Amino acid sequence: MKEFTLEELKKSNGKDGNPTLVVYKGRIIDVSASNLWKSGLHMNRHNAGNDLSSDILAAPHTPEVLDRYPQVGILKEEKGEERQIPAFLAQLLKQFPFLKRHPHPMTVHFPIVYTITVMLFNVLYLITGIRGFEITAVHCLGAGILFTPVAIATGYFTWWLNYYAKPLRPVRIKIPLAFTIWIISVILFIWRIAVPDILQTSGPPHMIYLLLVFSLIPIITVIGWFGATMTFPIEKE
Repeated sequence: MKEFTLEELKKSNGKDGNPTLVVYKGRIIDVSASNLWKSGLHMNRHNAGNDLSSDILAAPHTPEVLDRYPQVGILKEEKGEERQIPAFLAQLLKQFPFLKRHPHPMTVHFPIVYTITVMLFNVLYLITGIRGFEITAVHCLGAGILFTPVAIATGYFTWWLNYYAKPLRPVRIKIPLAFTIWIISVILFIWRIAVPDILQTSGPPHMIYLLLVFSLIPIITVIGWFGATMTFPIEKE
């Protein structure tokens, strides 16, 4: 059967009259006849012309659904694309396939939520003067500090396993911002513990502390946005 490289496969994206081809475990499948692959995009998430071997494990259907469509070739193995996965990890992934896709999405929500609530509870404290809101913000800040490294670690794992650690633009943006948000959170936490009444005073330290708190929101928004574009690619007209 015809051999395709990944670069050649990208041209078969279902657009501009090109066929709609996808890869599953080295098999090139032509899904052009499927109404669910119109314009080369499936469920507003998966783009044709790509290897979906990992993605399909998280789908609500089994890989056998691809047997309805003809195989038109095989994927040519290219040097630089091969990885040696440790035996224990290969066995673990075989036994628990969800580990290929879900660890990062499962863990990343915690630091996102905790980071947002830090700002929310501090604002509530400034509006109401109720100290309990400010104390809750500190607890959320501490939880965010604990969960952020976990999200970073699972992010690196997913990047290596599913994206071959390629320097994708969303990843290049997310990595430094993730470390930035963790460093800011640590600074705020230590500062708040050292100066418990930082928000009850006025002056430059008070304003700088608040600016750092509010800076967490645009940073976490950018991280979340680019993370979402990797899972749910934006359809370009």
